[in-house]
Amino acid sequence: MDYRRLGKSGLQVSALSFGSWVTFAKQVDTRLAKELLTEAYDAGVNFFDNAEGYEAGQSEVVMGQALKELGWPRETWIVSSKVFWGGQKPTQRGLSAKHVTEACHAALRRLQVDHLDLYFCHRPDIDTPIEETVRAMHNLVQQGKVLYWGTSEWSAQQITEAHQVAREWRMTPPTMEQPQYNLFERQKVEGDYLPIYDTYGLGTTIWSPLASGLLTGKYNDGIPQDSRMALPGYEWLREQMESEKGQKRLQQIRELQTIADGAGISLTHLALAWCLRNPRVSTVILGASRLSQLQDNLAAMDAVEKLTPDVMEAIEGVVQNKPAAPQRFA
Repeated sequence: MDYRRLGKSGLQVSALSFGSWVTFAKQVDTRLAKELLTEAYDAGVNFFDNAEGYEAGQSEVVMGQALKELGWPRETWIVSSKVFWGGQKPTQRGLSAKHVTEACHAALRRLQVDHLDLYFCHRPDIDTPIEETVRAMHNLVQQGKVLYWGTSEWSAQQITEAHQVAREWRMTPPTMEQPQYNLFERQKVEGDYLPIYDTYGLGTTIWSPLASGLLTGKYNDGIPQDSRMALPGYEWLREQMESEKGQKRLQQIRELQTIADGAGISLTHLALAWCLRNPRVSTVILGASRLSQLQDNLAAMDAVEKLTPDVMEAIEGVVQNKPAAPQRFA
């Protein structure tokens, strides 16, 4: 396993990490969670991702109980939560100081830890001043309940504003962003955030590196009954795949499969290794509901060296979506 600094912080995160979205508490109980976490941990994974919005908090309950029973030294692993979708009442949603604070306390109870290593604002909240959110996060850091805070799917402008507020009021700025990033979703990571990586030392913990499973190739001939697109509540994923855009992507995936075959690797490994090759990616979050699935994904570390310049060029020829470089007028 390789380890990378989380932005400009001193925190070393494993290049591959493990998250619970979709799976924990829906497909994965505590027994299976212990098996999956152990497989990841033994492979060198040290970051486990979660959120209050995953299965209404039950995902954190399952992970917390599994981590407690496994009994690993707390200083050897990193756990996160995210705040935004905590319930239906107005005070249970968004990024107000009240919800940010109370959601942190609730996550600590569910995960059975005394601090969160990483705490994300799960989405931007246009109804709450960014200063209020920054101050709430700063207070949690000062109290020792959060070590690093960050954002998820915020714009470069919103992240910049958070840093400016923190600098003006001498508060703790965000350390990391959790954007979607894969062969089909590149604009934020490769385009929008370019001005702020070096300016603020932004780290990224990317999600959906396999585009919700599309980049495994398992949807090329339809929707398997045991896949996430067949689960209740994820109809939106199925609608995306069945759209005109989704059908175009399926054709591109078939072409990417040919490139993967030529490189002597699986399509899954090609997609994950492609994400790992980006030095702006601090960690790639994996998701799995089966031990064999996780084992295969973890093996993608060995595929990185097989993405030669020629292979990378062939991939670009298929996806044709590389964000334009910033214009220079000198």
